[in-house]
Amino acid sequence: MTRELAVGIMIALAVVMLALMAWGWIRRTRRDSDVAIPFGSTIGGATFSAVGFYVATTRHDSPLDRIAARPLAFRSRADITVTDAGLGLSMPGETDVFVPAAHILGAGRATWTIDRTVERDGLVMVAWSDGSQILDTYLRLQDDEPATLVAAIDQIASAESPTGAHA
Repeated sequence: MTRELAVGIMIALAVVMLALMAWGWIRRTRRDSDVAIPFGSTIGGATFSAVGFYVATTRHDSPLDRIAARPLAFRSRADITVTDAGLGLSMPGETDVFVPAAHILGAGRATWTIDRTVERDGLVMVAWSDGSQILDTYLRLQDDEPATLVAAIDQIASAESPTGAHA
């Protein structure tokens, strides 16, 4: 086999792999188009505010299956704000997300989610409903104590409570 033929085969394989990855991501975004993301700016005065990271959002019954709907598709730095009216996430370059308090089911601590494992209880899991399904959003605080965020969210959460966070 000549060197040119080997290089050609490797390039062809790389192109096929990239095409399959793109096709898979497009299918995931279509699949997740049913997720009703609550877009909007934060409403009300902050009871908790912190800088941290948005890690992932998954369906409650599928903790290893990331939602591929923007702006929740990718990890990002985030300004996290809790008010009496709900939970706000502001991520650079993305439309703000504001989950109304009536849709928040509760919060807890987690150690892992899709593609991210941290120290014990290093993540905050927020369970919320989009009206038709329960979703779990995972946040990681940069400098603040996660227990404070969990307490702030639990104060505004609706009476329904989800099952526990992942340990």
